Amino acid sequence: MAQYEVENVDYMADDYEMADVDDDMDEEFHGRGMGDSESEDDEYDHHHLSHNKITDTNAAQARRGKDIQGIPWERLSITREKYRQTRLEQYKNYENIPQSGEGSEKLCKPTKKGGMYYEFRRNTRSVKSTILHFQLRNLVWATSKHDVYLMQHYSVIHWSAVSCNKSEVLNVSGHVAPSEKHPGSLLEGFSSTQVSTLAVKDKLLVAGGFQGELICKYLDRPGVSFCSRTTYDDNAITNAVDIYDSPSGAVHFMASNNDCGVRDFDMEKFQLSKHFRFPWPVNHTSLSPDGKQLVIVGDNPEGLLVDSNTGKVCFVCFCLSVYF
Repeated sequence: MAQYEVENVDYMADDYEMADVDDDMDEEFHGRGMGDSESEDDEYDHHHLSHNKITDTNAAQARRGKDIQGIPWERLSITREKYRQTRLEQYKNYENIPQSGEGSEKLCKPTKKGGMYYEFRRNTRSVKSTILHFQLRNLVWATSKHDVYLMQHYSVIHWSAVSCNKSEVLNVSGHVAPSEKHPGSLLEGFSSTQVSTLAVKDKLLVAGGFQGELICKYLDRPGVSFCSRTTYDDNAITNAVDIYDSPSGAVHFMASNNDCGVRDFDMEKFQLSKHFRFPWPVNHTSLSPDGKQLVIVGDNPEGLLVDSNTGKVCFVCFCLSVYF
């Protein structure tokens, strides 16, 4: 996973935006790349929601022709189709491996234009995830059809699609320390954690940080249950977190880090249970359904299938790491 200073993140996307967009588009949207998932431009949202009255779109309105994102294309001199075509032609995607995008297009199953893949219900502009890293986007989790957890700046937010209400679950802008005492927990906690990845499953929420922080909170308990720092290495970004149930029934989570480590934490004992090291930064780890093997992918063309108990490599395969 590429590493860079988080303070410069607001400008990172500029290198990959289209060189020229229609002047009317620039005037209407103040140079903001439409379709991006970043939500750093709150001032933009406030201005346009209050002055241009861009509102949420529901299924009935979409069927009548209203844009699902609320974009007033009729006031622009470019159509959605033309903008999409121009973006595809000019957008420069970041790739760790040169030409991997072309290779993945050949391997991926093409979709049919006009096919029904999901049914649109509603678009809401009031709930937007803040993304600090241009690659790390595991910051939105749905635990049911109606419950979504996401990062908004320094807050983990729960949004209900039934009530359309949102509430703060965890705030990491200040000092966060565990309210429970466990032998493997970092009792002093953290301050001003910048969250790089998030995972929520059942009642457990785990947030990983740019400095190797791990903050664990049970949604049905007050406060934070467990804190740990995976590493003090300079390249400590927590790239991914995966929560799973072990064969014994205990809840575990696995953290993949830029320091080339994969760490397994037992949340029944609240401690580190396994630590595997690899030759390159690990971007993501997935456990097989039977819990016996792990798939490891990272900053290398080769993916690894390893024994989940020993970390021993069972199989090496070629893969393409492409980030959009």
